[in-house]
Amino acid sequence: MSGNHGMEALIPIINRMQDAFTQLGVHMAIDLPQIAVVGGQSAGKSSVLENFVGKDFLPRGSGIVTRRPLILQLINGPTEYGEFLHCKGQKFMDFNAIMKEIEDETDRVTGSNKGISNLPINLRVYSPHVLNITLIDLPGLTKLAVGDQPTDIGEQIKDMIMQFISRETCLILAVTPANTDLATSDALMLAKAADPDGLRTIGVLTKLDLMDEGTDAKDVLENKLLPLRRGYVGVVNRSQKDIEGKKDIKAAVAAERKFFLSHPSYRHMADRCGTPYLQKQLNQQLTNHIRETLPGLRDKLQRQLLSLEKEVEQYKYFRPDDPSIKTKAMLQMIQQLQQDFERAIEGSGSAAVNTLELSGGAKINRLFHERFPYEIVRMEFDEKELRREIAFAIRNIHGVRLGLFTPDLAFDVVARSRIARLRQPCLLMVDLVTQEVLKVLQNSTTQMNRYPRLREETERIITTYIREKEQSCKDQVMMLIDCELAYMNTNHEDFIGFAKYDDLSAGAQSQTQNAEKTGRKLGNQVIRKGYMAIHNLGIMKGGSRDYWFVLTSESLSWFKDEEEKDKKYMLSLDQLKLRDLESSFMSRRHMFSIYNPEGRNVYRDAKTLDLSCETQDDVDSWKASFLRAGVYPEKNTSENINGEGEERSADGGLGSVDPQLERQVETIRNLVDSYMKIVTKTCKDLVPKIIMYLMINDSKSFINSELLANLYATGDTQSMMEESADEAVKREEMLRMYHACKEALKIIGDVSTATISTPTPAPIKSDWLPAASSSYQPQTSPANPRKTTAPPPVSRGPPPAPTSRPAPTVPGRPGGSAPPPPGRSGGGGLPPPLIPSRR
Repeated sequence: MSGNHGMEALIPIINRMQDAFTQLGVHMAIDLPQIAVVGGQSAGKSSVLENFVGKDFLPRGSGIVTRRPLILQLINGPTEYGEFLHCKGQKFMDFNAIMKEIEDETDRVTGSNKGISNLPINLRVYSPHVLNITLIDLPGLTKLAVGDQPTDIGEQIKDMIMQFISRETCLILAVTPANTDLATSDALMLAKAADPDGLRTIGVLTKLDLMDEGTDAKDVLENKLLPLRRGYVGVVNRSQKDIEGKKDIKAAVAAERKFFLSHPSYRHMADRCGTPYLQKQLNQQLTNHIRETLPGLRDKLQRQLLSLEKEVEQYKYFRPDDPSIKTKAMLQMIQQLQQDFERAIEGSGSAAVNTLELSGGAKINRLFHERFPYEIVRMEFDEKELRREIAFAIRNIHGVRLGLFTPDLAFDVVARSRIARLRQPCLLMVDLVTQEVLKVLQNSTTQMNRYPRLREETERIITTYIREKEQSCKDQVMMLIDCELAYMNTNHEDFIGFAKYDDLSAGAQSQTQNAEKTGRKLGNQVIRKGYMAIHNLGIMKGGSRDYWFVLTSESLSWFKDEEEKDKKYMLSLDQLKLRDLESSFMSRRHMFSIYNPEGRNVYRDAKTLDLSCETQDDVDSWKASFLRAGVYPEKNTSENINGEGEERSADGGLGSVDPQLERQVETIRNLVDSYMKIVTKTCKDLVPKIIMYLMINDSKSFINSELLANLYATGDTQSMMEESADEAVKREEMLRMYHACKEALKIIGDVSTATISTPTPAPIKSDWLPAASSSYQPQTSPANPRKTTAPPPVSRGPPPAPTSRPAPTVPGRPGGSAPPPPGRSGGGGLPPPLIPSRR
């Protein structure tokens, strides 16, 4: 391909940028404008496109030849060939074959009798001489239908053209033959409708060589008559005879140049006419578009470079085979592990704070102060079961005798059985804390991913140590429970004892127990707020819905939202209990229920209030809050009604016929309750301390002082510091991206200085277009509206400068050094024409 030197000048710039972006792996967001030619039938649209490309490949003839839109994608490549979208994989090396395929594909869809279709033909032309750009050859405008054409073919073609030229990235070449009336040009009318500001429209006058003798289009080309914002460019295409005679495009361009130099009306503006100048105008538009796109690309690359610099800093001077660097890296990673583990547990803060869920020390804190008390309460005795056990113990201790006094041995037996049950929640707490510490360890070693063997060995050593400490914690907790079982300190200052109990009245004792059991606080303090969903509102009312709940020491209220203005209900917490519910198969939310053990309605006509949260942690936190408010979990016990029915009826229901036994059961029950409060208080205090001392603090101390020695003790530190293949690839990729990003920014800077942009022409008054057909009167016959009479004497000198562009330069005049016209970069134009100095 040849004939478009301006495009070829842009190719190296675009290629440099494309290479840099390809190496960077970033899409080059320079979508060059499409170029669409609009005009009537046989106006020379296809010839303009062919001159732009530099090859014969479009069908020619009379009447409507282009009957389907041809979307021509020019792609810069090493070899020259064509490829159709409907013939994937088939390469057309001969452009005559491309022309034949366009004709055949058109006939396949539209038939051979002049029918049209808006289904486009997609053709890709690869060549080392083109830019990546899209050209659109559209059917010519017509008013009369012929052959198989529909009666509204004119409107169909207009709609088809408007679909393409309405896009903001489409440059419009409004092609009009010079031997027709320009004021009634449909091409200019459509261009005006799609581009009212005239920023994308260039007028093209063809067939200047076919005008009647004595007429010319000088005033139009000088943008004096019927002006456009970007003016007009005159071209002379090959005739049908030239095409049939296989006249080369280079020769046609030379003949066009000769025509403009030799014509008396055009020779003073010959350097602003012809196909090369039109190409130059279009290439300047491409250059302007590239320059307008560069700032956004530069900003994107600078942001990417800034984000890469922090990560690349550690890789700039990295040499994977240097043992000293490996030793330094190992020490740095162990030191970083120590800091991360310490921060995660102690909560001293770091840049990588988890904002999605509780973790590390915060999660362990919740386990200590919310989950652990809740687990202890869950295993607390059932009231009826406790009284039954006490009654059996008293009777069995008395044996065949009728006891006159309350046996203290019954207190000892029942209290021991309750204390022994504390082992389960205490051991569960050790397990949960161990799991969280191991999670902290895994999160802290993620920065060792670069050295997988080092991370594996580090995790193995620390995990082994934590497991040893876990067993030590469990042994210590078991010892704590054994110590409580070894000696019942009935002389504890908080224990009511037999003597203290006898001094208390039954009414006062009952009031004290009720106050403690219901967890009443001084005042109605707010304990917790948050969203939960109620699930038993009824299907007609929506099934489930989220509300904003406010839990106080006396009530549970819920509102429409967190503004707490629209209160839906307030529920008293008196005598309420709490139990877990299984999630339904249609919901993944974690559920629990509040109910009244006596079977009374809790909420309106519902006997339970079924609530749910999104996570188990939220449910555990709400349960702990309800616990503080005195709403305890009820243990589900299965009553044995098949055996010992008589005894359960008499004793389990406390309907004993022996008032003395009833008083003794009540005494032992209160004493056990008082002593268990002391024991559970001690466990809540000591178990977290044991875990902190034996596991967490020891683990931190081990990591800080002994981990490095244990790693060196393996004797294989060099192999541990072998970089993973993925990490090596990542490092190389990051460095490549960093350098490619810098190179791309440098190229963009070079492009900004290497390309010359032209200012946008000033707006002009173009209101002649809509009403031109009725107001414009041709000076001659309708077929030849161009100026035929000589200009008046006052205009024999150089014509006055129009408002939209400077006066044209008279080439060859001595001393003439007028500035180049708009769109020209200066100095690189065609040689001046040889003309006389007098008109």
